[in-house]
Amino acid sequence: MNTLETKIAEQIKKKGHLTFEQFMSMALYDSEFGYYNTQTKKIGKAGDFYTSSYLHPVFGAIIGRQIIEMWDLMGRPDHFQFVEMGAGAGYFCKDLLDSLKNTDFLSALQYTIIEQSPAMRENQQSLLKEFSGKVQWICELRECTSITGCIFTNELLDAFPVHLVRMEDGLKEVYLDFDEKSGFFERTGDLSNEDISHYFRDFSIEIARGYTTEVNLRIKPWLNQINEALKRGFILTIDYGYPSWDYYSEDRNRGTMLCYHKHRTNENPYMNIGKQDITAHVNFSSVKKWGEELGIKTAGYCGQGVFMVSLGIDEDMKKIAENSDDFQFEIAKIKKLILPQGMGESHKVIIQYKGVEPPKLRGFSIRNQIKTL
Repeated sequence: MNTLETKIAEQIKKKGHLTFEQFMSMALYDSEFGYYNTQTKKIGKAGDFYTSSYLHPVFGAIIGRQIIEMWDLMGRPDHFQFVEMGAGAGYFCKDLLDSLKNTDFLSALQYTIIEQSPAMRENQQSLLKEFSGKVQWICELRECTSITGCIFTNELLDAFPVHLVRMEDGLKEVYLDFDEKSGFFERTGDLSNEDISHYFRDFSIEIARGYTTEVNLRIKPWLNQINEALKRGFILTIDYGYPSWDYYSEDRNRGTMLCYHKHRTNENPYMNIGKQDITAHVNFSSVKKWGEELGIKTAGYCGQGVFMVSLGIDEDMKKIAENSDDFQFEIAKIKKLILPQGMGESHKVIIQYKGVEPPKLRGFSIRNQIKTL
């Protein structure tokens, strides 16, 4: 076993077992050996996966247009704070700021990156040297108060540790156990948290015997923190996921969990521990419902492809075709962002707002699917 596996095994020996949420938290976020806290390259060809911001700079530019519209709708305040939680390699920040260089908005913009991983922060600061006076780094959202602006995440919520549950004679939770002969193994038991049963009730989820799936309870406290920090403005969330009725449909009886290691996917979170990403899709119905319970309203929800087309990505593609020597390669990468076969449909965009008049945002001018949530 590697060092992290030994550490997890020792925790199980002390506690008797771990919830999958506890295991996933250690596998991804252990301060010494967790996947996100190591120096290994995670994004790009030499890493384990791609993100939208890695594929092409136009992603940051497109989001920049939506942010400028938000600023306009808020009356162009002198200070607009844009908070990015989990900035990955920093490409999105660089591309967005590059796209804003010749705009009035840049002088009003205050860019904050929330990053707990020292390794990731070091990489971001190296990439963003040009904008060192424009970007600040903090470790936690609670360090921000009275934000006027926008809080942004791209593929963050899918990495929140989740509870794993299975329907047997009733709803049971999946626990991780360990012994010296078998190593790590799963067993089921009573639910560790009554909020899991409340979750099934609140979203009218009914699953058949043998059905295994995930429950992400951490989105709720995340929204609570945002509500405390955001005085006035928007929350822009991009991730892969579904509405509740689709997430827990009959054909998804094995759940949505996927692991990424060297650009290959697998469904075994107990291999490559600390060396692979572990993700679960987002129930966007929970983002909407739990936000509304706090007074945070929803402006729109749709696929990433529709969102980017609404914001004029076709014009960007025309300019690239006219001015780039390698335009076919660039267009091919952009298509991965917008086509249904790629991130265009798998990734969804939801924008919520607080303390502003009900906005009509350009990103949802073609299609707005709030009712599906």
